[in-house]
Amino acid sequence: MVRVPLSPQERQRGERFGILLRQARGDRSMVDVAAAAGVSAETLRKIETGRAPTPAFFTVAALAHALDLSLDDLAAACAESAEGGEEAMSA
Repeated sequence: MVRVPLSPQERQRGERFGILLRQARGDRSMVDVAAAAGVSAETLRKIETGRAPTPAFFTVAALAHALDLSLDDLAAACAESAEGGEEAMSA
């Protein structure tokens, strides 16, 4: 199956999502958060840096749980950023 290339907006949304996760992680190490979520540190690194702009739903859900974030809040924060609203979400 051939993947359709992501649009610039989809890439930007992935970058914003990565920034939100990084902010929510705070002083916690990438390894600790990844282990708590059941994903590899490399997966978390790729998401945070925007190199994996469309992570699987269960990866997003696991990271949200490990960081004590609401999926609704994450979605709203990404939507606000896309609309030119707030660039950061308070964790």
